[in-house]
Amino acid sequence: MRVLSVASECVPLVKTGGLADVAGALPAALAGQGVEMRTILPGYPAVLAAQAAAVPLRQIPDLFGGPARILRGTLGKTVLYLLDAPHLYARDGTIYLGPDGKDWSDNPQRFAALDRAAALIAAEGVEGWRPQILHLHDWQAGLTPVYLRQLGAADVKTLLTIHNIAFQGIAPAHLLGALQLPAHLFNPQGFEYWGKISALKAGIVFADKVSTVSPTYAEELLTPAFGMGLEGVLADRAGDFTGILNGIDLEAWKPPYDDPSGKAPLRRALRKEFGLPEADGPLCVVISRLTGQKGLDLLLEALPTLLDCGGQLAVLGSGDSALESAFRAAAERYPGVGLRLGYDEALAHRMIAGGDAILVPSRFEPCGLTQLYGLRFGTLPVVSLTGGLADTVINASAAGLAAGVATGLQFHPVEAAALSRALRRLCELWRQPRVWSRMANAAMAQPVGWDASAAAYAELFRTMIR
Repeated sequence: MRVLSVASECVPLVKTGGLADVAGALPAALAGQGVEMRTILPGYPAVLAAQAAAVPLRQIPDLFGGPARILRGTLGKTVLYLLDAPHLYARDGTIYLGPDGKDWSDNPQRFAALDRAAALIAAEGVEGWRPQILHLHDWQAGLTPVYLRQLGAADVKTLLTIHNIAFQGIAPAHLLGALQLPAHLFNPQGFEYWGKISALKAGIVFADKVSTVSPTYAEELLTPAFGMGLEGVLADRAGDFTGILNGIDLEAWKPPYDDPSGKAPLRRALRKEFGLPEADGPLCVVISRLTGQKGLDLLLEALPTLLDCGGQLAVLGSGDSALESAFRAAAERYPGVGLRLGYDEALAHRMIAGGDAILVPSRFEPCGLTQLYGLRFGTLPVVSLTGGLADTVINASAAGLAAGVATGLQFHPVEAAALSRALRRLCELWRQPRVWSRMANAAMAQPVGWDASAAAYAELFRTMIR
C-alpha cells in the first residue's frame, strides 16, 4: 500500500507536540505491515538545512503568492518530500508563531499550500510514484480532500487524524478566493463554521475516514464537553470515525536499567541536579507545556498534600506566564520543589529515568506520550481519567493491585481535591515497597510501542482501499 503522510511537523526534524512524534514514527512502524509511507513536510529553514542533500523534483510556478518546489529528502529509511516555498516558510519565529508570539497572519495560506502540494502529488504523481491514500494530520492538512476533489483525484482515499480538536484552523471568509476554495462548499454541510472557514471541519466532512489518537478520546469528542463545537459534525461521521492509540519509539525511550531497582543512583543524581534534598517520599516529575489544558494549576493547589506526605516535585516545561511564575514561586518557597523552565530532551530522559512517578493531571488529553514514557521506565503515572490517559494506565484499585496489573493511579473528577487524594495514595503505596515494586515492574511490562497501533492503521488502510 502506498500512503503519503501530510504533516506540519515531524521528528526528528521539527516538533512542537505529539503530532510530530506520530508523523515521525509511523513510516518505519508501518513498513513491517506492508505499507510504504512517504511524508510531505513544509520546508522550514531548519528542515531544509538538515536536508541539504534534498533533490528538486518539481517546480510550482505560483503557490499562494510565490514560486515553490517539491524536493526529495529522507526520513530515516523512508522518503521525505519537502515543500520549498520561501515566501511562506523562510522566516524567523516558530513554525506557527511569529517573533511576537502570535500566529502568523498567513497561516491559512502556509498550510493550504502544503495541502495543495500533497493533492498535486496524489493527482499527478511524482517521480513515478502515486499514493493510494493520504494520511492527513490535524487542521494543517484538513483542506487536502477539498483540493483533491478540484483536481479530479477521487480515487485517492483520505484519512484525517485529529491529534487535538482544540486547534481547528479557523480563517476569515474573505480568504475563500485566496485559498482557492470552492464557494459552493462554504456552507454548514461543508467547511463553513460560524461564518468562517474551518480547515479541520473540511477534513472531518470530506475525508473518507476520520481517526483520533485514543479510543476514549474518540468517545469524548462526540460530547459537547470535549468536541469543541464539532461534536455534531463528528457524530454525522460516527460510522467512519475510530480511535487508535499512539505508541512510542522503544529505542529512543529505552531505560538504562532492567528493573526499577536500577533507579536508585539516577534518583540521587536527579535530586542533586534539581537541588532537592534527600527525602523519604516519592520523587515526582512533570514534563509538560505549562497550560490550563494540562491541569497544572490543579497540581499547584494539590502540591502541599504531596509535600506534606514526604513527596517531592521536579518540573520541566514552559508556557503560560502566570503558571511559570506560580511554579517559580513554589520552587522558591518549598525545598522539595525544583524547576527548569524551557525544554531539554536529554533532561527529560534523566527525569523519567530518575523519577518515581510522573504526573499528568490533564483536563483533556487526546492520547498523551509522557505517561507512556513513564510506563516504559517504571515511573508510575498519576493521571486524570480522560482520553488516552484512561486507555493506557491501569489504576491501583483494590482489584488492580490484587491481580498484579496496576501500573499507576487515575483520578476523577479532574479537580484539585481528587488529585490531592491521588497524591496521598501515591505516597501510601510508596511506603509499601513490595507493592510499589510490583506496580513498577507491571508498568515496564506494559506494551507501549507501535506494533499494535501500526497494525490497526494498516488494517484501516486496507479497508479503505477495499
